[in-house]
Amino acid sequence: MPQLGESIAEATVINLLVKSGDIVEADQDVMEVETNKATTTVTSPCRGKIQRIIAEMNGAYPVGAQLGFIEVSEEVAREMGLENPVEESALDAKGEQEENFFRSAPQKVEPTVRGLPVPVNAAGASYMSPRMKARMHELGLHASDLAGLAGSGAGGRVTIQDFEKFVSNLEKHKISQASTMRVAVADAMRRSWTRPLATVALPVNIDSVLAHRKKVQPKPGPALYALRALALALGESSAPAGRLVGNVIVHPPAIDIGFAVEAEDGVLVPVMRNVDKKRLAELVPKYNELVELARARRLPSEAQGGSIATVTNFGTFGLTWATPIPLPEQTLVLGMGAGRLAPSWDEGKQQFIPIMEANLTLSFDHRVLDGGAAGRLLARIAALMSKPEEL
Repeated sequence: MPQLGESIAEATVINLLVKSGDIVEADQDVMEVETNKATTTVTSPCRGKIQRIIAEMNGAYPVGAQLGFIEVSEEVAREMGLENPVEESALDAKGEQEENFFRSAPQKVEPTVRGLPVPVNAAGASYMSPRMKARMHELGLHASDLAGLAGSGAGGRVTIQDFEKFVSNLEKHKISQASTMRVAVADAMRRSWTRPLATVALPVNIDSVLAHRKKVQPKPGPALYALRALALALGESSAPAGRLVGNVIVHPPAIDIGFAVEAEDGVLVPVMRNVDKKRLAELVPKYNELVELARARRLPSEAQGGSIATVTNFGTFGLTWATPIPLPEQTLVLGMGAGRLAPSWDEGKQQFIPIMEANLTLSFDHRVLDGGAAGRLLARIAALMSKPEEL
């Protein structure tokens, strides 16, 4: 299994494109696999004959796992730096070992984190013995999975007996396998929650945004206005999007902004690059394209990872207020709620008038930003959105 992306630790085989005995060329697609980000293909490293495919349909394999064997000529083997041919009998034995391994051994996957390291202490709950932590690691569980487990040991310690009873009781319940997407989201949120997070909000008049959408083609999505405004605000000062590492703030090298797209059983975050340097009209086609690719789980690698903030339009679900959580490698996430009619005082007319109003929320790492700085950033975003023709 090749490394299919910097933050990809495993992939699930969903389609076999070749069979034993087939002749394949170098870089020919041999199977389709699904990661927590997209559907892609595994290719043949060289020309040869498929000797055996040991990967199974719907099986999940970590990066570096053996998927099959290709019989090649001595010339091709030398070109690939393989000096010692493998006898077929040895190949059969190795193949059988590999098959037995993948059928019986649990897959231990250590996900990587794109960008700078994020502090993670997955099994760091107090009152747990080393033996207990080792057993949890063996089963791929985290301390947060045991949040409802009361310990019977001294001082509330969770004993190994408590744990084994807990695991045994789980088997009495209906259990369904979590998708790789759901596991990836859970892992990201667990890492995000290692930081002190806070949220500020501001109701904004979006009449000007709605009026602008009626006049232009193609129409930008409401979240794209917020995305462009956030990019311009961060372009003026990138410090709010910096990450605290030790005792320094690491400023972002570029204003690359992600946006949340609901996919089957999870959320994907396509990334748009250098958003502060592109006009709103330029962003619309790319934005629409990435939305469709994300829903199909076919995002290209250049549209994945490396963003400094995310925009999420939770208003599409009818929500007016929410507290989204920044991704582990990000400090900020800007949320936009559903618009609704609200009274607003008009000083000139000396009366209330109806306006379409939506809440903007900004969730942030409180180690990097305080409430005042977050409030000023949110006010600047709202001011930029009030003049959509300038975005």
